[in-house]
Parts: sequence; structure tokens; C-alpha cells
Amino acid sequence: MTAKLNINSRHLQNLQKKLKGELHFDDVMKTLYSTDASAYKELPLAVAFPRDEEDIKTLIQFANEYNTSLIPRTAGTSLAGQVVGSGIVVDVSRTFTKILETNKEEGWVKVQPGVIRDELNKHLKEYDLFFGPETSTANRAMIGGMVGNNSCGSNSVLYGSTRDHLIEVRGFLSDGSEAVFKEVTPEEFKLKAAQDNLEGRLYKEVEEMLLPEEVREEIAKEFPKPSIPRRNTGYAIDLLALMQPFNPNGKPFNFCELIAGSEGTLIFITEIKLHCNPTPPKYKGVLCAQFDSIDESLKANLISLKFNPTAVELMDKYILDCTKNSIEHSQNRFFLNGDPAAVLVTEIARDTQEEMRQAAADLEAAYKEAGMGTFFKLVEGADVKRVWDLRKAGLGLLSNVPGDPKAAPVIEDTAVDVEDLPAYIEEFNITLKKYDLTCVHYAHAGSGELHLRPILDLKTEEGNKMFKTIADEIAHLVKKYRGSLSGEHGDGRLRGEFIEFMVGEKNFKLIEAVKRSWDGNNIFNPNKIVDTPPMNESLRFMPGIDTPEIKTTLDFSAAHGVLRAAEFCNGAGACRKTEVTGGTMCPSYMATRNEKNTTRARANILREYLRAPYQINRFNHKEIYEVMDLCLSCKGCKSECPSNVDIAKLKAEFLHQYYKANGAPLRSKLIAYFPKLTQMAMLTPGLFNLMISNPLTGSIFKSFTGFAQERSVPKVHKFTFKSWLKKYVSKPAAKGKVYIFCDEFTNFNDTKIGLKTIELLEKLGYEVHYQPHVDSGRTFISKGFLDEAQDLACKNVSMLKDYISEETPLIGIEPSTIMAFRDEYPDIVHDHLKPAANELAKHALMIDEFIAKEMKAGRISEDQFTDEEKLIKLHTHCQQKATGTQVTGKQMLSLPKNYKVQIIPTGCCGMAGSFGYEKEHYEVSMNVGELVLFPTVRALDNDVIVAASGTSCRHQIKDGTDRDALHPVEVLLNAIK
Repeated sequence: MTAKLNINSRHLQNLQKKLKGELHFDDVMKTLYSTDASAYKELPLAVAFPRDEEDIKTLIQFANEYNTSLIPRTAGTSLAGQVVGSGIVVDVSRTFTKILETNKEEGWVKVQPGVIRDELNKHLKEYDLFFGPETSTANRAMIGGMVGNNSCGSNSVLYGSTRDHLIEVRGFLSDGSEAVFKEVTPEEFKLKAAQDNLEGRLYKEVEEMLLPEEVREEIAKEFPKPSIPRRNTGYAIDLLALMQPFNPNGKPFNFCELIAGSEGTLIFITEIKLHCNPTPPKYKGVLCAQFDSIDESLKANLISLKFNPTAVELMDKYILDCTKNSIEHSQNRFFLNGDPAAVLVTEIARDTQEEMRQAAADLEAAYKEAGMGTFFKLVEGADVKRVWDLRKAGLGLLSNVPGDPKAAPVIEDTAVDVEDLPAYIEEFNITLKKYDLTCVHYAHAGSGELHLRPILDLKTEEGNKMFKTIADEIAHLVKKYRGSLSGEHGDGRLRGEFIEFMVGEKNFKLIEAVKRSWDGNNIFNPNKIVDTPPMNESLRFMPGIDTPEIKTTLDFSAAHGVLRAAEFCNGAGACRKTEVTGGTMCPSYMATRNEKNTTRARANILREYLRAPYQINRFNHKEIYEVMDLCLSCKGCKSECPSNVDIAKLKAEFLHQYYKANGAPLRSKLIAYFPKLTQMAMLTPGLFNLMISNPLTGSIFKSFTGFAQERSVPKVHKFTFKSWLKKYVSKPAAKGKVYIFCDEFTNFNDTKIGLKTIELLEKLGYEVHYQPHVDSGRTFISKGFLDEAQDLACKNVSMLKDYISEETPLIGIEPSTIMAFRDEYPDIVHDHLKPAANELAKHALMIDEFIAKEMKAGRISEDQFTDEEKLIKLHTHCQQKATGTQVTGKQMLSLPKNYKVQIIPTGCCGMAGSFGYEKEHYEVSMNVGELVLFPTVRALDNDVIVAASGTSCRHQIKDGTDRDALHPVEVLLNAIK
């Protein structure tokens, strides 16, 4: 390849005009695409979003003309730096997302590279088909990336790798010509080799390369053992050498074997044809076996494999300990007994439940006969998914350990023959001990691969050197066992410099020749597999990187500072899952499918710009403001991000600091001071309601406030809930005393619900008290007015701490406000109030939490409620999802024995407090609602009750569907006999 030309903005602007899709070359987008899920970082030249194949051809032409490169990218979850580079990143995840054709009879499907693996299987289920390879990122990993990395996953003992299912590939070669690669007979091979074009030369040159017998013998001698199903070392010329015409008894030649695992370095793929299996057996169970050591679990793994499992996976104590502090995954530890050193999870699938249970019993008996294992539990039904969710969270969980030393992705992908695994791991750990290193062990024991991550601090010279030293040491160990340095994560720029050592000089020259043959100008993802720079350069964290201590109002000490809180994000991309696979995180990404609107992007922009040159304070960067703009502060990431990145908290701190430097917009002030302004409206509530509902004056009001004209504005009640409470006289009751929290939304707008809450609690037998307090501060927190929020939080803690206890809890009606006591208050109050705030947080409960707790204690029973039959569809508030308490709403509404309650599988409703009112956010807000919530509600019969605890959720449902949603309190009150 000739020297790169000096490409400037004029060249990129000209390219931009030629594309039907998008081309971005601003600093923000380049920063967001400078990393993936690996340890690497490099600023690209630009980021392209091609609309169609013509755009890809245009990009290839530009790359050839200007001697630059194209880096194909889908979900960006690669772990070896495959999509990090200095060229143009070409993101096809938004536009190349079609499932093109499905053939049930022949068992195949044809897709574009941006189709998500789990969503593909949802489609295939209608045809009784299944695409087997399942990565831990399967709910966002895309087929193009799975082909590029030759992904395997937990069930590879049964389904193998993506390569094993790749039938045909269509795409563009490096000269811009289109090609289709599939099986060819020896006769067809000769015809292909005779073609006078690049495709023809590929067949001719591979024939010349592999025809000599001594070449094939050298390959067979030096490449990883054929018995290792997971091997991605270099290009798969070892597999090509086993095919016709080189082996008369081999299978027909197919370049797809080479393309799988080639990491986008040979061809720009546009269509992929995959073999599919019949759907798996109906009955699945996982036998979770606990062991006192890693070594014992690996020996037990060999026993598991005798029972034809669909998966055998390992989790060690380090991984399991990381789950304890995860809101979501701590609930998935149900199958554990104590703190085992290792857990081996063996999945068994059979056609009948009896067969599955018998196989699991036989496996447990075999363990015991061998004297292995300390505790065994068979998990069935819906709980199987919870076990696998815990295992899949492993990679992300490793990042939520506070401080700079982290489990480094350096030797995490080695694979050996499964029979060699116990001995290999023993030597592996001896090697680490030599350097006084500890290591995490988890993942694919059943197929001879563990994800092994030593704890390193890459911000130090010592850590950077050890990153390379340990890679070199383990490469020699893997070579000793004739293993593969990469089992499924690929070589990329992480392992590229070791390939020559792994396969030998002669074979490496063949690998280099493959790259030259396919991509003479080096335009496709250069510096991966071959010509890779030193593996400890261009890391996300390099020695001497500045990690300043930044003063904040919110307490980030648990993460060792606000910057390290952002650094928890390792790029695994769990925030890129869609509404199809479910969850709350991340609503703005789900609605836009734009990487810029992911949790990952927001963490990335903070990580980079909090270190950047600044004026006034480190948060004073418009680039951060831009990327944070569409964050709804739903808190989904706090629970669903495996690394526990809490962007809502980070955004609140950012806005607080940014407004210090730049001043706060008028609308933000109006929303933040909503309670005080609404108190003024209560002087003449009727007049205020008339003003906001009248078309003319309402339009003027919305224009002044910056609210969307299409949005309705909530009316105020004729009196406040607080004024009623001040006159209210508590009635003695036998079941106990509770305190009601009068939040600012119930106080002014939902007063009727407040009154009904009192009535419900009284009828259930509780003595309700009101202890004077101030507003929750939710509006201040959401808009970044943290000084004001801190003042209210401190006042509330001081005013309530002597009254609230386990026996006398604080009961909330609006989730966003009562959850502030548990989520934000401990992080925002002054230090001397932290113990009281933490104690108060334990006893601040939503009304449904309280009732569910009392149900469990036997103080509330179904006998108190109607026998009438009703169907209730419940939308739960984001704050409840984030704290793992959404199930209590269902429990509460299920008290009437004939009430059937179904939680709508929604994420955020889209309103998110004030977000949905703001004119520039209205469209995204409604698009979020249209993902699941609106269509579900519109499809309901009129006699179905729609329930939602959040005031903004009910408002969004009304605006989006013209359907009235009830607070769960209203539903339950109507059901009392």
C-alpha cells in the first residue's frame, strides 16, 4: 500500500455529498467510535453509516483512491480491538438489518450483517429453526460480527462455531467488485480460477499456495490440534487445506471457512446465508455443581461431557463475588449455597422432563461417585435463564470493581483440547503465581476454553509491561499444548503479533500472502491479524494517563471518584439491546438505534473529556452536553448494566457542574422549581387549569416554557394533598403505624390518589400519620440543581430520621420521589447525615412494596378483597425496575384471588419526568412509547385495567393512547369488599 494521502475535511465533505447515508467526522463521533469492548483506543478518520450497497461501493472507491481504510462494524462488542483503527469506521448496524429469506425445508436463513442473533432466533422460531452459536452478548451481537470473529458461545459443545453454519457470503472485494462465496465442486473451482478478475485470482492463488503436499504437512504440524473446536489463530488455511481439490476425500471447497474469523480484513460482507438447526429439545435444566477448587471443577467437566450436555460453563468465586453488588444479578444468585470456589453449570436438554431430570440425576451421581462436588442444584423452567444471565454478565461484572487494577482482556481467549484443560490451567496458574498475579476463571469449560483475566493496572508502566509479558508467557504455554491463542474472540490487534510464533514462520508467510491476495491495497481493516502494532500500544489506558480527583456534590467515593465511575464501562455494549429482547436500558438507543445514544457512549464521552483541557471546571465541555442530551435518566443502566454504570447520577453531576460554568437554561429552572411555581398556581387553581387547557393560552404557555405543542399539561387539583394532611386526624388501628410521604406531584396534581392511599391503608387496618417534611428534590436532581436538592435531602433526613423505622416505615405514592431516599439521598447529604440517610433509605417504601411485605407477613390476605374476575396490565416505573422492585406491584394487585395481573414487558414509557414535555425531545419520547407500551395498550379490550404507579407514565399513556391508566392504589381500593 502506498503512503496515505493527507485527507482533509474538504475530501470528507465531498465524500459526504456522494453518500446517501451519513458521514461524520466531528470530534464527538470520532471519540465515540475510537473504542470497542477491548482495551484499545484509536481515533478514526470518520464514521460512516451507509444506507445501501452503493454507499459501500462508494466508500471502497474512496479508500482506494485516497489510500485510507474501512473498518466494518456492527455492535462494536469485539474484545481484541477488531473495530478500532485510524480509517473510516463503517457502521452497518442501523441499515443492514434485514432478514432476507428463510427456507424451512432446507434449514437455512439469509440475513444482512446487522441482524441481532437473539432477534434472528425469535424470527426462526416461527419456522421451528434455530441458529445455535450463542455469545454472551447474543441480545445485541450481530451476525456480521459473529462471522468476522467466528463466534461460538456457551453451547458450542453442541452447535460449534459460526464457521460451522456459514453456507454462503456475498459482499464486495477490495477492488469494489461483487462476489459470492459458497461451496464449489472441483470443476467449478477450476472455472473460478480461470476468471480474469480478482475473484478468479483468489481461487488461482489459493490453489498455488496449498497444492504442494509439503505446505499442507507444515500447516497440519504447526496449527492448533484439530480436536480443538475453538480455534481462530490467523486465517483458517488449515481448514482450506483439508478440502477438495487438495484432499480428494475432503468436503467441497468453500472460501466461507476462510472468511469466518477473518475480522473484516478480506471482504466487506453484505449478505450471509446460515445453516439452521431444528429448535432445541423442549425440556432444559441446568445442574449447578459447586466445588472447592478450580482444578476439581475442571476434572468434573470431563464427567459432564459424557452426558451429552448442550453447554458446560464455569464461574469462579471472583466472578460470583462481583454479582453481589449488582442490583439485577444479585437476584440471580438463588442457586448458590454459600461462597463456593467454583460453580460448574451443565445444561441438559431432552425431549421429556423425565429424561432431562434422569440425566441430571445420573450426572450428579457420577460426580459423587468420583468424590467431586459439595452442593448440587437442578434448576428448571424460567429460572434457567436467570442462571445463564448471571454467567453472561461475567465480562461486564469484572469492570465494576473499584479502582484502577482491573481484570485485563489479554489472555482471556486461549483454548486447548478439553482433555488437556486441567493440566493447562494448573500450569497457567503457576505462571501467574510467578508474577504474583491473581486471575479470574470463567466461561466455556465444556469446549476447552476459559476466559482467564489477570488483574492488572494498565495505567502504570509496570502494568503495561506485564500486559505484554504475560501474553508472551501464555503464548508459549498454549503452544506447548498445541492450543489456540484465540478460541472465539479473535486475534485483532491483541494477539496478531504472536501468530507467527503460534503457527511458525512458513505458515505465517502464507497468512500474510492471503491478506495481500485479497486486499492488495490494505483497505479492509488493516493492522489486524497481520501487520499488527505492538499489543501494548494504543491502549485505552496508557501509563501516565491523568486520573484527576474531581470535586463533586454527589458522592462518588465508592467508585474512587467520578472519573472512575465512568471508567466502569468496559464497552461490552449491554446498552445496545433492543425492545425485542427486552429491558429498560437504554430507551433512547432503542428508539434511535444510534450508538451516540447508548449508555456506553455517555460513559465514553465522560471518560475522555473529563481528562481534556478545560476552562472553569472539568465538566465544561459542550461535547458532553451533546451526548448526554437524550439520556432520559431512567436509571435502567444502574441495574441492567453489568458494570453498574449509573449514567443518571453522572448526568445530574455533569449538569450541575456545567451550569455553574454556563448558567442554566430558563426551562430547566422552570422544571426544577416546579413545586414552588405550582404552589403559586394553587392561588387560583381553576384559572391555571383553564389557561393551560385553552388552545390559545395553552399554546402560549407551552411556547414560553419550551414544551411540545402536542403535549398536554397536567392540571392541578383544587386543593393540595398537604393542606388536607395538615387537617387529617389519624385513626388508631391494630396492624401498626405508617408515615405517608407527600410528594410534590401527588401534592398538586394527583391529590385524589393521595386521598385514596390514605383510605386504602386505613381500610387495610393501618394507622396513617403525616410528619411534616419538604419536597423530595426530584425535579432539582433531574435537572442538575444539586445544591438545592442537597438542601432538601438534608432537611428531609433531619425531619424524618427520628420517626421512620422498620416498625414505622415511610410510604411513598410516586416512585421517583420515594426512591430518592434510597438512591440519591445517601450520596447527596452532608457527611454527618449519611448514617441517618442510609438507615432511612432501608425503610422508605413504595406503597406496593409495603403491601407486598405485609402480605408476606400474613397481615393482609385475599379474604379482604372481591371475588370478581379482572385482567390488569401493569406498566412499572423505571425507578422500580432500577431497584428491582417492580414485582411488588404485581404481588399487590394479585391480592384479589381472581385478578390476573400481567406486567407489560416495557422499558421506559418515554416521558421520564420532564423529558417528554420538552419540545426537542417530544418525538423521541413518543417513539420510546411506541416500542412496546403504546401498541400493547391500544390492543387491549376496554374492560382490561391499565395500571401504572408513575404520574409521568400515566400521563404518557393518556397522551399516546387516549387511555386512562390507574394508580395501583386505585385498583386495589376498588377491590376491597
